[in-house]
Amino acid sequence: MRKILLIASLLATHVQAATLSVSNGIELLVVDGKEVSTSLWSRATEVELPAGKHQVVLRYDAELKNGSKNTIYTTRPYLFELTMPAQDVRIELPAMVALSQAQAYFQRGPEWTLVLADGSKRVLPFVELQGDGIAAFSDMEKLVAEYNRQHGITFEQGYAVDLQQAAVAVGQDGRVEITGDSLAQLKLWYSKAKPEEKAAFKAWMANQP
Repeated sequence: MRKILLIASLLATHVQAATLSVSNGIELLVVDGKEVSTSLWSRATEVELPAGKHQVVLRYDAELKNGSKNTIYTTRPYLFELTMPAQDVRIELPAMVALSQAQAYFQRGPEWTLVLADGSKRVLPFVELQGDGIAAFSDMEKLVAEYNRQHGITFEQGYAVDLQQAAVAVGQDGRVEITGDSLAQLKLWYSKAKPEEKAAFKAWMANQP
């Protein structure tokens, strides 16, 4: 019995997720299409993730010196598609103190760095999400869902999958050609459909043999 418990413990350790954390001033917003839960008094700064491909959305939000007073500086959300290794990682930005320093840094293009537990580092490519109106970023899940719909991104077993890359190919002559099997194509078009189009498709499917 003790041997069985030991094996089960080893297996549980083997599949344990690693931690993705962020440095001071960075806030985790959405991971794999789901908003990261926060409390009224604290922001989300880490999440447990299994190894594999993930989509992470975060922003810089910090209180900085602005002359003789302090000012809150908040950026637009930034979207990353990263491959989570089987070790803890951390997303970092340079430490910033003054508002003018942060404004200049983000205006010229920030460099988001992924730092692994073994000490290795790599710069993360990103997409700066855009929004319309004063409340554009009030519903982050909705904003990210619309971005994913427009770009044919869905989630397979919790991981971000770019169906557009898997099912659409562009030839040397510039012509777009649908590739992949029928299931990949169906997933692509379904992921790009609007809610009312998905409802109409489901109604049609219910009447199919």
